[in-house]
Amino acid sequence: MDLVLNYLDPRLLDGIYASLPAPAANMLAERDTVLRYCVSLWLVLAFGGSALYLIGASASFFFFFDRDMLRHPKFLKNQIAREIRLSLESLPWTVAVTVPWFLFELLGYSRLYDTLTTWWELPAQIIGFLLFTDCLVYWIHRGFHHPLVYGWLHKPHHVWKICTPYSAIAFHWLDGYGQSLPYHIFAYLFPMWKPLYITMFVLVQLWTISIHDGVFISSDEVVLSSAHHNVHHLQYNYNYGQYTTLWDRIGGSYRKPEEEFKSQMYFDKLKKKRELAKKLALAAAAAATTPECEPAMASKKDM
Repeated sequence: MDLVLNYLDPRLLDGIYASLPAPAANMLAERDTVLRYCVSLWLVLAFGGSALYLIGASASFFFFFDRDMLRHPKFLKNQIAREIRLSLESLPWTVAVTVPWFLFELLGYSRLYDTLTTWWELPAQIIGFLLFTDCLVYWIHRGFHHPLVYGWLHKPHHVWKICTPYSAIAFHWLDGYGQSLPYHIFAYLFPMWKPLYITMFVLVQLWTISIHDGVFISSDEVVLSSAHHNVHHLQYNYNYGQYTTLWDRIGGSYRKPEEEFKSQMYFDKLKKKRELAKKLALAAAAAATTPECEPAMASKKDM
């Protein structure tokens, strides 16, 4: 995160802090203090995270989301507005309890580093990051379905039976924090290049949006897709995974999205819509070129 702060300090944050009333401006004038680190981290994560969520979810909604789902009987009244409101209300609190992880990273306690020395570090770190976080997110997510915590912690996210891209982070703030822990823990256990770590954080957010967008692209049974996660929201006790179905298979919680694979695949639905539009266009063109019948004689002349 020091890469982000080093970029934003001279371009944005210094000016913001200097414009504050004197006591606050003096307290935040020095860049390398714990107080300024905490304030800067909260601002960057809260506003940056909100922007990424709104832009990513909106792009998915307007370009890919099937609007027919808005008429589904399980789609709630004002659902999208409710999803956005819950997300933006929860995110500042999630960020507040996340700041210490990034703070200790800035203070040098993590295993993040600045310079790559060999080419194989990137693929090794990407694979390690995905395997480690996929495992931990599965067990944390499954734990949140335990009756002792489900009702007050995770149930707010399962209000959305029919998901939209805006469902991605529409959950209790502690739910979001709990499921983000594996990403932070990884950086304290394993070496990782700093730019890659930031990139993976952004991609994880976009992936979270993608598995809530209702766009069923792949029928692959290894990668955990939006179709698999759709089953999770409808049936609760299946498909807890994040990227793959590996841990669902190991934990006995895997369920194949039979109905989704059969009749709701994105490209199949797109093809059917195009075929229907083509037929309608041909029918309209045929109707426009058909000659009108001559009007019949209303009456005969008197003899």
